[in-house]
Amino acid sequence: MSSRKRDHWDYVIVGGGSAGCAIANRISADPSTSVLVLEAGRSDFRIDPFIHMPAALPFPIGSRFYDWKYETEPEPEMKGRRIYHARGKVLGGSSSINGMIFQRGNPMDYERWAKDTGLETWDYLHCLPYFKRMETLLVDGQRRADTWRGGSGPLVLERGPATNPLFGAFFEAAQQAGYPLTDDVNGYRQEGFARFDRNVHDGRRLSAARAYLHPVMGRPNLRVETLAMATKIHFDGKRATGVDYLRGGRAHRSVKAGEVILCGGAINTPQLMQLSGIGNPEHLEPLGVRMVHALPGVGENLQDHLEVYIQYASKLPVSIAPGLAWHRRPGIGYQWLFHRRGLGATNHFEGGGFARSNDDVDWPNLMFHFLPIAVRYDGTAPTEGHGYQVHIGPMYADTRGWVRIASTDPKQHPKMLFNYLTTPNDRREWVEAVRVARDILNQPAFAPFNDGELSPGPSVETDEEILEWVREDAETALHPSCTAKMGTDEMSVTDPLSMKVHGLESLRVVDASVFPYVTNGNIYAPVMMVAEKAADLILGNTPLPAEEVPYYRHRDDSQLYPPGDSRNHQPGEVRS
Repeated sequence: MSSRKRDHWDYVIVGGGSAGCAIANRISADPSTSVLVLEAGRSDFRIDPFIHMPAALPFPIGSRFYDWKYETEPEPEMKGRRIYHARGKVLGGSSSINGMIFQRGNPMDYERWAKDTGLETWDYLHCLPYFKRMETLLVDGQRRADTWRGGSGPLVLERGPATNPLFGAFFEAAQQAGYPLTDDVNGYRQEGFARFDRNVHDGRRLSAARAYLHPVMGRPNLRVETLAMATKIHFDGKRATGVDYLRGGRAHRSVKAGEVILCGGAINTPQLMQLSGIGNPEHLEPLGVRMVHALPGVGENLQDHLEVYIQYASKLPVSIAPGLAWHRRPGIGYQWLFHRRGLGATNHFEGGGFARSNDDVDWPNLMFHFLPIAVRYDGTAPTEGHGYQVHIGPMYADTRGWVRIASTDPKQHPKMLFNYLTTPNDRREWVEAVRVARDILNQPAFAPFNDGELSPGPSVETDEEILEWVREDAETALHPSCTAKMGTDEMSVTDPLSMKVHGLESLRVVDASVFPYVTNGNIYAPVMMVAEKAADLILGNTPLPAEEVPYYRHRDDSQLYPPGDSRNHQPGEVRS
């Protein structure tokens, strides 16, 4: 039967974002399996420069055509501010509008996952084969596949060139401040400073849609509908049997499914589950939602990364600010459109690093993105001259928030609260983060460039002044996660061995919401890894075996191989 005439599909994937694209590719590889993808946003038209030009990333964010434009409830420790959260409203999801920074996270993140009961096979050595399967790494134009990196996957990654002299000063300054360099933050050793991998290939953004979905759109068993907003999951008892959705915002449609896979992300997935009667009865019944299954963890455990920009003026005219001036943008567009090069062909996040904020931390809890320009995401700049900045923030805040529907109207955004800065540990790490960043930016390597701090400025010095500035100025790094976490405790939502929702049949979750804890760094790469592994679990394939490879640990509290194995490395050892 033609895919356009079907009213029943083996799999209906709700969400054509990062995870949904990968799942659709892997499951539809079996021609006997029918797959429907429902994406509420628009198509990622191939001619759209706002999506495909890497340097155009500020334009989709905040646009109703590309962005869901979520906001938090007033955050109690952020002076009651509502923190804006951009999420992709387009095929490819947030991978079509994000900063294109590719970070796997620290290996110890997955060791932390695996310490939770039931997640033993989500440790780093079990996840590594899926990281490698999904990627092809290019370093200076050459394919690089080794013990830790893949060389034949659909996600082609390019290492940032970082040739601007400000990057050189940054890397030298980090060493002067006592922090090491590393040759690959996604390889053996994350801790340190280096050029960053980016999902940019041949001068274009390589979103999940371009990498996974577009190459297989011609499969007769695969159909992708855009402008298709899922509004409710249907059940027969405890078994999911289909999905209602709005086509173009108006036409009500319904489709039957052998299985429903939720890939809407950490905000939309719990929203749809709650609208469908899955969640905490105390929150849903007062809204008139008919309960299908009580599951109190739905929408809870919300985690994220918060960040600030520490900005400096430059004495020397070496930043990229003049090149991005309005009168130069037509030339940038021409160079990119016809040659795929120039300032339009990079995301500009070409280097950074990971560090520990104090000696008691077992692995890096701070991430730095360095930019050879002083500018905010919305394009506003603190100076008309030259400058540079780091984006900095703690990676493992112990704050926890929630996502909850406010009504039964699926078009109304859910309420959400992250509870930023509400714990003593989070506030302490924030002060440490700002001090570490300033220490690096005031090392001798920056002396030829350093013309004074623009933001927060020299008037912000004490711990309380730093926290006050963070409350006023910090923005989300756009990494919401963990609202339908994998696990086996009473607040878990997803079974880590099958991705099924606990207590229900034929309903699975595969996206950032299944993380038990947010990882260190940007979360796009971990989401794609989860999707790759989930595809094997859903299809009943034998999971890829764990790879016995070493990785760096600051403290080697447990050996990676059996005692006496020559492959065990010493604490703090750095391998070339």
